[in-house]
Amino acid sequence: MYGLWKPRVLGAWRVPGSGPAILAVNHSHNIDGPMLMGTGPRPVHFLIKKEAFIGPLDPFLRGIGQLKVDRTAADRAAITDALGVLQDGGVLGIFPEGTRGEGDFASLRAGLAYFAVRSGAPIVPVAVLGSAESRGRLIPALPALRSRVDVVFGDAFEAGDGSGRRTRRTLDDATVRIQERLTAHLENARRLTGR
Repeated sequence: MYGLWKPRVLGAWRVPGSGPAILAVNHSHNIDGPMLMGTGPRPVHFLIKKEAFIGPLDPFLRGIGQLKVDRTAADRAAITDALGVLQDGGVLGIFPEGTRGEGDFASLRAGLAYFAVRSGAPIVPVAVLGSAESRGRLIPALPALRSRVDVVFGDAFEAGDGSGRRTRRTLDDATVRIQERLTAHLENARRLTGR
């Protein structure tokens, strides 16, 4: 990442140094996940759509600890694998919007709340900014080479209400709280970076 672009990483110290954590990342470009994997302070295991696990990418993604998920249904194997990462004290990366979009956390899915409430792991909001601003001349699908991409980590927070309950209502309330925190972090990150 540092050889191809100019990442500027802010607030990486906010990621807990040990124990389980969930990085909730905005997603506006396909380089956002790899950018975080290459610049984050700890190894990150992302839930990645199964369609990406093809050809030589399959053994590579598995080798670096990424988790395959079928987005067409509730993928129990992926859920178990993700909870296993957290149970083992690892870092799980999630794009809470479920897919690439505006990257503004406008439409959160309930998966992030489920993992956070079920595991008790803190959520660290992450804003990746600048990845979709300029297209490369050689490979238009990637940001321009040597362009600046900002990776801004926010303060960790707990998603649950402290009751330990995992009802639909608890998850819905947690999703609302999470969306408020992620949106506020994104606004702060934009103000901080001038993007």
